[in-house]
Amino acid sequence: MDTKSEVRPLAARYIDIIDYGEAWDLQKEYVSEIDKGERVETLLLLQHPPTYTLGTDRHPEHLLLAPEVLSERGISVYEIDRGGDITYHGPGQLVGYPLIYLDAKGLNLHGFLRDLEQVILDWLADYGIVGDRKPEYTGVWVGDEKIAAIGIKFNKSRLRRGFVTSHGFALNIKAGIGQEGFSGIVPCGIQEYGVTSFEDLTGIEMDLERAAREILPHFMKRFDFSPG
Repeated sequence: MDTKSEVRPLAARYIDIIDYGEAWDLQKEYVSEIDKGERVETLLLLQHPPTYTLGTDRHPEHLLLAPEVLSERGISVYEIDRGGDITYHGPGQLVGYPLIYLDAKGLNLHGFLRDLEQVILDWLADYGIVGDRKPEYTGVWVGDEKIAAIGIKFNKSRLRRGFVTSHGFALNIKAGIGQEGFSGIVPCGIQEYGVTSFEDLTGIEMDLERAAREILPHFMKRFDFSPG
């Protein structure tokens, strides 16, 4: 996908654990600054405490836990402005928020989603994992189990003819994350398929910061960035 006429700098920041609301505010701040040219485009890589987020295609009935159970388990719930339905974020999952400018000329928004999927597919391939897509669903799959969810907001630029992206991907790394967090929801409204993780598939213990370091060059190559 050709969204840039030249290689541009990208800043990358890893945050070990950050509250979802705090990260959402940070995204909004960065999006505004990137639009004004006050900050270089940025990829945030991080983890959240246990959180359910409902996107703009939300179906509240897909949240299966009562408020008192959510409170007991310490799970936060946010209704947010990305596309998609409900998903889970929590420790052991690498979340990536690409905050980048897409020029309107020749822009293919669906192509941007496919490129994000390809970043994850390429990293999985480094470990011999054959990931795939399902035409009817955004995200990355291994067989009939989902390993990464993707949901994006395209923020219309106030100063240029284009968009600055926010939100992004959530890649399951640690074993058992499917049972821990996803059992309380119908993930992305999909009932017929399951959820998996990198460690469940490989048996390899993976540090989240290491996964972030390894995914970064795939992202930079796919979107034509240089280190910022």
